[in-house]
Amino acid sequence: MSEEKKKPTPEEKAKAAAAAKAAAEAKRKRMEAEGAGGKAAEGDADAIAKAKAAAAAKAKAAAAAAAKAKAAGTTGRAEADEGSKKPSPKQPVLDKIVKVITENFGTDVLEDSYINELSEHMPTLIVKKEKWHDVARLLHDHEELAFDYLSLSLGVDYETYMESIVYLYSYKQRYNVCVKVKLARDNPKVASVMDIWAGADWFERETYDLLGITYEGHANLKRILLPDNWVGHPLRKDYVQYDEEV
Repeated sequence: MSEEKKKPTPEEKAKAAAAAKAAAEAKRKRMEAEGAGGKAAEGDADAIAKAKAAAAAKAKAAAAAAAKAKAAGTTGRAEADEGSKKPSPKQPVLDKIVKVITENFGTDVLEDSYINELSEHMPTLIVKKEKWHDVARLLHDHEELAFDYLSLSLGVDYETYMESIVYLYSYKQRYNVCVKVKLARDNPKVASVMDIWAGADWFERETYDLLGITYEGHANLKRILLPDNWVGHPLRKDYVQYDEEV
């Protein structure tokens, strides 16, 4: 006859129940831990994303502030440079010339006067065409100016207008001046100053030859570089070559 199955004792039942309870508790804690870990991971991802967004916004704000500060600084430096800019050493010369001219002819005779810093601070005048010969005579004859030497005379075509330009020097006063006269581009004419400065003779002929500016009163205004039968004036911006093979 087979042996009867041995029944567990009360102590064994108690141990088994305790073990099962402990296993169940351990499983519950493990599941809670896993769930908490997932939530923590999601929370970390959100926190990282928020941190990145905040950092980007902060960087953008800093860049904008830096750009604004730089712009303000540049403007400030420009204003400071303008404010601290030293006057030209030749400003007194220009002021003196303008004073003599305006005392003799009034303020309307000059279109402009300035220091050309790009040309060694050259005192520069723009004289109205109708008054050019009178002003030229004054520049030559006035004892406080005494511009006795014409070093250069030329013309420039600016497409919408032309300029006749002279550079004068005073051996007595030891300074120079540039004088410009604006002319209409169509049929440009201006008074010759050959009678005041003999050296203007060939300069004015050359300008007439190459640009077509007529110097009224010139004693011998004809071509000096090109043959008399040449068509047009080569330094005009609208010049068209007459003979394409030349």
